[in-house]
Amino acid sequence: MQLHDVWFVLIAVLWIGYFFLEGFDFGIGILTKPLARNTAERRVLINTIGPVWDGNEVWLLTAGGATFAAFPDWYATLFSGFYIPLLAILVCLIVRGVAFEYRAKRDGARWQRNWEEAIFWTSLVPAFLWGVAFANIVRGVDIDAQKNYVGGLADLLNPYALLGGLVTLTLFTFHGAVFAALKTVGEIRERARAAALRAGLAAAVLALAFLLWTQADSGNGRSLVALVVAVLALAGALVANQLGREGWAFVLSGATVVAAVAMLFLALFPNVMPSTLNPAWSLTVGNAASSPYTLKLMTVVAAVFTPLVLLYQGWTYWVFRKRIGVQHIPAAHRPAAPAAPATPATPTASADRA
Repeated sequence: MQLHDVWFVLIAVLWIGYFFLEGFDFGIGILTKPLARNTAERRVLINTIGPVWDGNEVWLLTAGGATFAAFPDWYATLFSGFYIPLLAILVCLIVRGVAFEYRAKRDGARWQRNWEEAIFWTSLVPAFLWGVAFANIVRGVDIDAQKNYVGGLADLLNPYALLGGLVTLTLFTFHGAVFAALKTVGEIRERARAAALRAGLAAAVLALAFLLWTQADSGNGRSLVALVVAVLALAGALVANQLGREGWAFVLSGATVVAAVAMLFLALFPNVMPSTLNPAWSLTVGNAASSPYTLKLMTVVAAVFTPLVLLYQGWTYWVFRKRIGVQHIPAAHRPAAPAAPATPATPTASADRA
């Protein structure tokens, strides 16, 4: 295995890690609208990812930076050809981060409601667009002999890509619902489990259709193994969720995300962006890679700093591992308890004498 093959694997691992972590992150954001019934419950959901959401996005930054350094032609063709959808994702991630930070800066109901709307939409849109983007990468796009994307935006919105978007949207929502059930207590925990069942069933139907389509179109023996793992993990996650085993449900929903994304990369290799105009014009790990010296230097840097990042992020999740509920929200931010019904007055002694 040459260094450019190693870096293809490492970039695949970075994207897998990003979708595993940001998947439940997006799912929580999407669920703030249908799952939470009041401001306090929305705050509970947001607090489940509050300490970790920004750390999850480090995986995206690292994946993009590694692609730029290891495969500059892949990076250039991808980011120029997919400019509009990737720009939309970037804007959503910026607004989403601001919404998390600014939502609690003022107590006004309208202020908080507007930022909560922003969290919902800026979680939903990227969850869909990432699926569209990666489906197009695997399917192939119009790339000419100069490694330039010559298609248009409409070409990216093909049926296969739209199905891929629906898969990531429903799968991330399911992953988020399982995470919400794992991290909360009380009524919201029970509703999260019910939401996980609905989202999981929808994800199962869509994912099975998408993965089978991928396997039939560009799959191989290795991608078939990943497909089987993804299907079994999703089925196991649904069963564990119904049995109330939230820990196992989360592990298996995460395994579903990992196996599904791994299947896409296994089906893609050795290409990094196939050309639908001429297979000879496809970008591969060989013709899109940086020089061997660059890849060697990157390998040394990655070997030193990657364990440190993993240790720090693992420690963060360990520190914030406890469940939370509405009772942990300050009383001023909880919904007012319903007034107790008035009891009829009992006759007094003077009234009896009267």
